[in-house]
Amino acid sequence: MHRRQLLAASAAASTGIALAGSAIAQATDDETQASLDTVMAFMETMGGGDMDRMGALMANDMVWQNEGDPDLPWIGTWQGKETIFGFLGTSSQNVQVTRWENQDAFASGDTVAVFGRMRLRLTASGAETDEFTFALRAKVRDGQVVLWNWFEDSYAVSQAFHAA
Repeated sequence: MHRRQLLAASAAASTGIALAGSAIAQATDDETQASLDTVMAFMETMGGGDMDRMGALMANDMVWQNEGDPDLPWIGTWQGKETIFGFLGTSSQNVQVTRWENQDAFASGDTVAVFGRMRLRLTASGAETDEFTFALRAKVRDGQVVLWNWFEDSYAVSQAFHAA
């Protein structure tokens, strides 16, 4: 998918991610603060649809992992920027974020954890999930995200995806 198309699709799908900076965070040293800042900037940039900035915040060998129902086209592991941009296009064609709230964010060294609540509308079925919690574990190297390990209520999302 062309990055311009992905920009429009990702912006629509990730509207709520722009609130990334509102999470409560605790940081104790420069590396920890830099890691937290990088992850929050990545979330905000993704929500705003700025694919060039997002690409600059991604390591070339970044790994993106989504856990859940393997029948969903956005569940799995993707590695490398171009592969991840392709995955994001697939995701944005299938999922619209209708609510997003970061509630807590914690960092230690190169590792960041973010917890919050969200709601999704699944494009194919038109079904919307109830609000559910999410968790993210991310790792940062040299100011770039190298790991994005995403956890959501995959049962609720799968039920909405497969709704008749």
